[in-house]
Amino acid sequence: QVQLVESGGGLVQAGGSLRLSCVSSGSISTNRMGWYRQAPGNQRELVASISSAGTTTYADSMKGRFTISRDNAKKTVYLQMNSLKPEDTAVYYCYIRRPYDGTMYWGQGTQVTVSS
Repeated sequence: QVQLVESGGGLVQAGGSLRLSCVSSGSISTNRMGWYRQAPGNQRELVASISSAGTTTYADSMKGRFTISRDNAKKTVYLQMNSLKPEDTAVYYCYIRRPYDGTMYWGQGTQVTVSS
């Protein structure tokens, strides 16, 4: 079973930037990966995803501010977050999707807090 470890969260002022990283214990080259987030009292929501071919998708509220990327050699997916807003405060979770049956594996989450 693959394990994912996120890092890069923290406290930042509104308008600032953070870069999240998610390292996989196994190869990621054939897998879709991405990020979800969950704020207190809210459902988990998709932030961004990236296919094995590098095609990216974003939630509407993140377009133009967040960039997802991947480095297959490093078995890592990144989320560059710019122009952060207090409403971006949440726990951010990385996932990897197994291609042949769609099973998703999750990291433990990393807290992002944006102060106003």
